[in-house]
Amino acid sequence: MIASVRGTLIAIAADHAVVETGGIGWMIYAPRQVLAALGDIGTDVRLFTYLLVREDALTLYGFETVDQRQLFETLIGVTGVGPQAALNLLSSGTTDEVRLAIATGDVTRLARTPRIGRKLAERLVLELKGKLDIKGLPVAPNVSPAVAAANAELSEMLVSLGFSSAEAAAAIAALPSDAPLDLEERLRLTLRYFGAQ
Repeated sequence: MIASVRGTLIAIAADHAVVETGGIGWMIYAPRQVLAALGDIGTDVRLFTYLLVREDALTLYGFETVDQRQLFETLIGVTGVGPQAALNLLSSGTTDEVRLAIATGDVTRLARTPRIGRKLAERLVLELKGKLDIKGLPVAPNVSPAVAAANAELSEMLVSLGFSSAEAAAAIAALPSDAPLDLEERLRLTLRYFGAQ
């Protein structure tokens, strides 16, 4: 497998870049934000890559980080998710945002991604919920430090009670925005979430 490519950026398009290394120009498909961050033509760049081998083609996909590449591999392992759909998902937000959307069962957000739709979004959640590492991710964006600290403590408590980290994240994400900071009350509300399922 070609694990990374480092060389000179010689062309860039809407869905791919061409990086020349050792006299060979590699066409590398990548998420939009990765392409946007590559810089100007002539810049020295490095991409972590994944080589997809099919009967009729060898296609190279490029990523900013190893973590992003691993999430791509996980996504294309889901039935019905092809490489273009996986790139679209990775273009829809950061790897943390995509992981969190799947872990919390945010089908609506996932379904807004081109080539995904509601049915495939539900399959992504079904097949990957509980399998993605979301440890350390904020369970809700733009929360105050006090809420984030309370949520982190609550997450640890739920995991110690036998729930997966993904289940804990989903329950915490479902808390009302005006939920009290009292840990005992937050625990009661999250346990009610599990009882309602």
